[in-house]
Amino acid sequence: MSRKVLVLGEVRDGSLRNVSFEAIGAAKLAADGGEIVGVLIGESVSGLANELVQYGADRVVTVEDAKLKQYTSDGFSQALLAVIDSEKPEGLFFGHTALGKDLAPRIAGKLNSGLISDVTSIDAAGGNLVFTRPIYSGKAFEKKIITDGLVFATIRPNNIEPLQKDGSRSGDVSSLSVEIKDLRTIIKDVVRKATEGVDLSEAKVIVAGGRGVKSVEGFEPLKELAQVLGGAVGASRGACDADYCDYSLQIGQTGKVVTPDLYIACGISGAIQHLAGMSNSKVIVAINKDPEASIFKVADYGIVGDLFEVVPLLTEEFKKLKVNA
Repeated sequence: MSRKVLVLGEVRDGSLRNVSFEAIGAAKLAADGGEIVGVLIGESVSGLANELVQYGADRVVTVEDAKLKQYTSDGFSQALLAVIDSEKPEGLFFGHTALGKDLAPRIAGKLNSGLISDVTSIDAAGGNLVFTRPIYSGKAFEKKIITDGLVFATIRPNNIEPLQKDGSRSGDVSSLSVEIKDLRTIIKDVVRKATEGVDLSEAKVIVAGGRGVKSVEGFEPLKELAQVLGGAVGASRGACDADYCDYSLQIGQTGKVVTPDLYIACGISGAIQHLAGMSNSKVIVAINKDPEASIFKVADYGIVGDLFEVVPLLTEEFKKLKVNA
């Protein structure tokens, strides 16, 4: 059954987040030959429309307004509901990001629709779409099908491959005028903490530190390794609680959930709360002095040793590999 599917393109700092392209890939599976319509909401976002088309959208609808410069659930929901009313899609796909986790349930409630959140894979079986999502902090997975209404889902980053970018693709870009009114929240200014490197939630490689890092300075070797690998630095809650790093780096049940291609855990014991945020990583390497540490139970590769000796050695070896590549 072919469907028209809307995909919300998420913009951060003037660029589209990679999960937007992954959501298009997921929408292609759900559309079953139907039309993929990208949606861009913001102040000046029409210039990004062609990139959505190159990654598989058939056309793009934009809603631009100065009141949409910063994300608010009121403003974005008004804009998106207007697009939905105009397009009348059979499916909606968002990224399972902070924005998507806030906006998608709100839209589902307004539409009286079901929502499958945090989807990690989509398959076709017996004429139905089967959505897989983790439950119980990632210790199990459940499969769901939609029997009626909208095919509505949020996609976990780094799990569904985006389509190959095709620079030759072209598609219609149209704008929809929406009156944004009665905003309960108005954001005057955004103060960002200075961050370096790759976005943690979309990183393909993550080097994470725990209490075993021992200090703020102890994260420096991890940062160097992450830089060599083109990855991001993360942390356990224990390291954040000890003020070794900012809570924005926290990975776990009460932090970010990540699924990189490579996760290097340094000085992390492997508490269940931390495992909930990273156990679905494709390859896990654990470095810990304690051979009985729980992290080794989920690791694909384990190194028993002092991280301050092991990490610099790994960094030097990776530098050599890059030079000889």
